[in-house]
Amino acid sequence: MKVRFVMSIMAAAGVASCGGPDAAAPVPPVTSAMPNTPAAPGPSNDGGAGDRGASAPPASAAPSFADDVAFLTKYGAVHVLEAPNGGRVALSAKYQGRVMTSAVDASGRSFGWINRDFIAAGKTGTQFDNYGGEDRFWLGPEGGQFGLYFPPGKPFTFDTWQVPAALQEGAWEMTEATPARAVFQKAMTVTNWSGTAFTIAVERTVSLVEAPKAEGVRAVAYETVNKITNKGTAAWKRETGLPSIWILAMFAPSSDAHVIVPFENGPSTKGTPVVNDAYFGKVASERLAVHEDRGFLVFTCDGKERGKIGVGPARAKPTLGSYSAQAKLLTVVQYDKPKPNAVYVNSMWEKQKAPYTGDVVNSYNDGSPAPGKPPLGGFYEIETSSPGAELAPGQSLVHTHRTFHIVGDAPGLEPLAKKMLGVSLGEITR
Repeated sequence: MKVRFVMSIMAAAGVASCGGPDAAAPVPPVTSAMPNTPAAPGPSNDGGAGDRGASAPPASAAPSFADDVAFLTKYGAVHVLEAPNGGRVALSAKYQGRVMTSAVDASGRSFGWINRDFIAAGKTGTQFDNYGGEDRFWLGPEGGQFGLYFPPGKPFTFDTWQVPAALQEGAWEMTEATPARAVFQKAMTVTNWSGTAFTIAVERTVSLVEAPKAEGVRAVAYETVNKITNKGTAAWKRETGLPSIWILAMFAPSSDAHVIVPFENGPSTKGTPVVNDAYFGKVASERLAVHEDRGFLVFTCDGKERGKIGVGPARAKPTLGSYSAQAKLLTVVQYDKPKPNAVYVNSMWEKQKAPYTGDVVNSYNDGSPAPGKPPLGGFYEIETSSPGAELAPGQSLVHTHRTFHIVGDAPGLEPLAKKMLGVSLGEITR
């Protein structure tokens, strides 16, 4: 069986620049020509109150790409990338340049988790404007004295947690739009818990890439190249906090969905922990299986119990993914390989003794954040992060996040799982 796919990783760089991102003339938003098919019902989420279901529908009941695009175009322009093999990727300038969803063809199952109730309600400025989307741009760290998601001096609790307005409110400018790629730009200022302000220019390029090919499978593949530039007058220093690029992918779970994180096991990892599973309380052993002798872990992501895991730079490999036999879906994420001497910001919700011992990759499974509180929507996430950005004024940092969705029966997916993740499907589902 022939197997061919792209494995190149674009290196992240702290690139000196004389100015901000290219300020080309804006391109008018491109609205998809998808038919206005009736929207399928989605999980409920009202951004802070009301009934928010945590469990996902069966894979067979998931909306199609055409359904999701028809729904989204009721509320704003959607730009669709179209691959020669039929793959489709839906982008939204209205929702901060997100990849909202993708599919192997226009009528195929939609892979991204879209929060239809929240979008239909037209809300903004909530604690978390949870539109959904399978590749969104955020900044790290989340918690700690240099965290960006807690007002200065406030306790690190769910009630005080607040997504910065710059990351969730207002449309981004789309400066380029073709069937193969689009470019989004945004200028923003964010302030960390300690009171340091960061003035940032963001440029985000979304492009189709070559999809994996194997007998009996279909696939869609794309990447986002995310650049931040220090547009302030002072250098960003460790002593007052560093921002990082944080890419988060929201996917609709199924009862048998599992995230797979391969990790390093060489001499250089001796004494370093494999996984941090204490973000929101220790993850139960039946939900997290760490195979240290074989160099991978498996995390249950069914959208029914809140938990988060992370792997740091000493252990992280540049590839992770997820698999659902029920959905016949293998998802693989590649990102910029961790730098040997780089620092990664710590997002733990606490006053930190070591704010630069953070994780490079994370996975989040949704569920109730506290007794009596509803979940955020019933999704799961795969996340990757850049190093902390120690940038002088005018300098830039780039982080690339690449997504492959591959659909097929187990015999077709098996060689790709082994080649791309180093794990067999049987080891994932065992």
